[in-house]
Parts: sequence; C-alpha cells; structure tokens
Amino acid sequence: MDISSLRERKSSSEWTVSELNSYIKRVFDNDRQLNAITVRGEISNFTNHRTGHLYFSLKDSASQVKAVMFRSNAFGLKFMPENGMKVIVRCSVSTFTQSGTYQLYVTSMQPDGIGALYLAYEQLKEKLASEGLFAEEHKKPIPQMPERIGVITSPTGAAIRDIINVTGRRYPLGKIYLYPSLVQGDGAEANLIEAIDYFNSSRLVDVIIIGRGGGSIEDLWAFNGEGLARKIFECEIPVISAVGHETDFTICDFVSDLRAPTPSAAAEIAVPDSRELSMRLSSAYDRCAAALIAKCEHMEQRLERIKDREVISSPSAIFDDKSDEVREISRRLNERITKIIDANKNRIAVTAGKLNALSPLTTLARGFSVVTNNSGTVKSVKSVAVGETISVRLLDGCLTAEVKEK
Repeated sequence: MDISSLRERKSSSEWTVSELNSYIKRVFDNDRQLNAITVRGEISNFTNHRTGHLYFSLKDSASQVKAVMFRSNAFGLKFMPENGMKVIVRCSVSTFTQSGTYQLYVTSMQPDGIGALYLAYEQLKEKLASEGLFAEEHKKPIPQMPERIGVITSPTGAAIRDIINVTGRRYPLGKIYLYPSLVQGDGAEANLIEAIDYFNSSRLVDVIIIGRGGGSIEDLWAFNGEGLARKIFECEIPVISAVGHETDFTICDFVSDLRAPTPSAAAEIAVPDSRELSMRLSSAYDRCAAALIAKCEHMEQRLERIKDREVISSPSAIFDDKSDEVREISRRLNERITKIIDANKNRIAVTAGKLNALSPLTTLARGFSVVTNNSGTVKSVKSVAVGETISVRLLDGCLTAEVKEK
C-alpha cells in the first residue's frame, strides 16, 4: 500500500499498527530533507555491539534521539565514540516499523570542535600509556658504538640522505642497512611493521632508526598505528624514533626506546663522533702514560729507600744478632728437656717397683707355685679330679703331674 492510497482513506477507516508504522516510515523516507541531514549532539547510552554496529543516543539540553551506525560505516571511523563526546553526524531519519520509534541512521561522524585523527591519537595514546607501553623501565639502552645501524624509511626521502650524511661524517665505521618502506598512505603501517619484524628476527643490526620528515597529522598517521606501537614495544633491538620535526609527536615516539626530533638528530644519537672518540682515546693514553711514569718514579724512590736499610747493606750483622738469640734459646731448651727426662725417670722407677711387688714371679721366688688344668688356674681341690693331669708352675720351670688322691 503506497502513501497516496493511504491518504485517500476516510478518517473513519481503521488502520492496523503495521499500516500506521509503514505509513510513517514512508513519510520519513520520502522527505528529501530528512534523507541527508547533519545533527550536532552529545553521545549517551553508547554500545559497541559485538556485530560491529554502534548504538547510541544523541542529546542536547532539552531532547534526545536514538541513533545507529552500522558496521560498514563504523569501520571507517578513525576514533572510538564514547559517552559524553560531542559529535556532528551525517545521517538520515527513518522509523523502525516493528517498534514504531524513529531514529537516526548515521553514515559519518566527526568530533565537534576537534579533528577525528587527533581524537583517535589521544585515545590510543591514553590506552597504551595505561598499559605501560611508554614506561621508562621498559626502555632499552642505546648501544654506545653500534657496528650496524638499521634504518626504516622511504628510500627516496630526505630522511635517509640526512642519516647517511651524518653517520658518514661522525662514524665512518658504522654500516647502514636500509629497509625501504612506505611512510604514509595505505599500506604504510604494514610496511613499517614488516621492517621491524625483519630486523628483530634477523639480528642484522645493533640499533634501529625508524622515521621520516615532518608533515601534517594525516601524513604522519602511519606512525600512530596501534599495531606498529606494539611491534616496537616487543622488539628486542633498541629503537630510535625520528618522525617529523621538533614539535611533531607520534605514538611511535612515545613507545620507542628513544625519541629524536629529526632524522639527523637520530643519527647523531645512534653513533658516536669518531673525532671525539679519537680525542678521548688520546686523552686516555696520556693519562695512562702519566700514571705509569708516576708509578715507576714511586717504585724507584721505594727501591732507593730499601737499599739504605741494614738488611740490604749488611745482611751478616742480622745473622750475628740472631745467632746469639738462637744459642740462648738452644741452651734453655736443653735444660728444660733434661729436667723433663729426669722427672720421668723417677716416675718410671717408682712405677716399676710397684709392678715388681705385684708380679707373680716375685711370689714364686718365695717358694710358691701356680697349678693349672684345662679349665685354668686351680684354686680349689674341688676343681680337679683324681687321675687328671695338671701343670705346676715354679720359678724356674713347669712340672706336669697326675692327681693320685684328694
């Protein structure tokens, strides 16, 4: 049923809800002014749906209206909308027939009062900073004398010429390895990521310089990508960022291990000045030579002082003095040893007398004897039997006897 046919209905005609909503939708859809309008407002009730569609409301101080931005349009946004953000949207107005509510169908969006790219830059900067990607404790030191310098930039830009000139003048020993890359436009961020991956995996260089000359935020946008920032953070080789001029800052500058204001300055930071090194070596040589001479003079003075000592000039005198001491010590030692020996002789004599008094041989000398049998010493007649053989120990020998009677 078209609009004209609906309008021809009598006022008393009955409409179904679906017919009414369809009529209202057709009115919206056929109003050219509502098909392409610009609306300014503040975002509220924002939902980033898993399908990629964005649902939200736009409001001002007095009213609000629902809005939707489908995934195909939302994909091109350079920033992520959020509650409280003031925006300007380009949209059409229509109604959703199932609920009978009208809403805005947004095709494009930009921040109100601030550029979309700058807002995206600030949002990503805040996000990565909160994750610690800019923290100083993660910054790797730049090697003082790198042998190989990797450069990621355009092969035709002024940046590579500046880096080559500065490096050749300051440090001719350094070797430059260029990874040609796009530095702006579509595919630039992917090229830059590939270059970081190559240098990091090949271990071809000791330090990496990534950059380009200055430009607008659009020109430098490849260096504001989240993927590139995370790749630099993960890189195990120190990275120097040289993007733009003094006043230009990118996400790449914050996440790199060191930021240089220009490509020329990056080259000066990456390599030492050979003339300065030569002067430092010369100065170090002079200091070492002076220290060695001073040490030799000091040792010579010590040697002269030692030569004047008696131990060197007359060593026999020392031996004479010590000989007297040795003789005196030897005399005292001999006296001490003699006293110890005499005392021990007396103790041994006394002990021997005691042992002799207790000796069984002394008892035998007085006429006694010791009788034994197979069981040992016989102490009682009960321990032997008639006819048993016994042994009788006397002072001068042993007798073997047979018991005849008890």
